[in-house]
Amino acid sequence: MTATACPECEGAIEVQDSARQNEIVECPDCLSELEVVTKDPLVVAMAPEVEEDWGE
Repeated sequence: MTATACPECEGAIEVQDSARQNEIVECPDCLSELEVVTKDPLVVAMAPEVEEDWGE
């Protein structure tokens, strides 16, 4: 596992070594959804909001 800080609450986040770039992980402290931006070094960012496509 690799650890980093949540960009929302600065809480510790541990990401499995098997996680891939663009994978969504959840902060155990604030429950924010985060996206793995890079793995080496580990960087996470707030995940983009999923919008409804209204049938498109």
